[in-house]
Amino acid sequence: MQTWYGIDIGGTKIELAACDARGAVQHRQRVATPCHDYTAFLDTVAALVDQADQALGNTCKAVGVALPGVRDADSGRQLSANVPALTGRTVGADLQARLKRPLALGNDLQCFALSEAQGGAADGYPSMFGVILGTGAGGGYCKDGQLVPGNNGMAGEWGHWSLPATLQLRHDLPLLDCGCGLRGCLERYVSGSGLALIHARQGGDALDAQQVVERANGGDAVAQRALAIHRDLLGYCFASLILALDPHVIVLGGGLSKLEPLYRDLPAAIAPYLFAGVRVPPILPPVFGDAGGARGAALLACQQHPAR
Repeated sequence: MQTWYGIDIGGTKIELAACDARGAVQHRQRVATPCHDYTAFLDTVAALVDQADQALGNTCKAVGVALPGVRDADSGRQLSANVPALTGRTVGADLQARLKRPLALGNDLQCFALSEAQGGAADGYPSMFGVILGTGAGGGYCKDGQLVPGNNGMAGEWGHWSLPATLQLRHDLPLLDCGCGLRGCLERYVSGSGLALIHARQGGDALDAQQVVERANGGDAVAQRALAIHRDLLGYCFASLILALDPHVIVLGGGLSKLEPLYRDLPAAIAPYLFAGVRVPPILPPVFGDAGGARGAALLACQQHPAR
């Protein structure tokens, strides 16, 4: 049976999933990421592929790689805050040379979306947007189960839209620099660290998003106010996505996707930013969760290098 390997590169782990053409996982393995040693990174990925070949009898048609960050379309060089060893490197070309088989490159956000579009929470919908809310914020857009990467391969990078001045003033938010080189990117405010920052601006001292949620659930007024501001910002973001792409369904991923009240409260937060007659699509939790990136990368490889 022919398989496609998907490799999800994260800040703490590298995961390989070997899938058949339907996305069924035949083999999975996870190891720690060498974040600061590029040679060790290449060795680790090559070893994972070798081990999968041995386990499955070398049936791999192609390899998909979900990379964190962005890749310069002209030079092929990567920019990655989560895995510093990749920054400035031609990761795609170097992996191609090591693995010696067809390669499909995507980013981790888009591969999450593709996994949920095929066999996941958005399976069967004509279009979907997969939203990641975790250490950063971004996503991917799929139509008819196929990833739409865009001209620069960056379709879905809504986290780097700018915070509107009206919301900045309404909630007394500072204009923050972003690791991408811009200022005021929305991910600085709606990510997990963004929620903690909003809490601090309200006079709180929670160390992370989870603490803000726990305090809010315990009746803490400052934490509840921080969550209300965060929810309003998300309402604006999701409304903008709906107006731009009009997806039939939105699937949440990342650490904040585990907050059950989001699925209940987001539609009401989105509605004020939409004009009359525009419906909010269903907002669903993921089926594959943080395991979806490797599966999505394998599906991407299958799409770009199909069986013959």
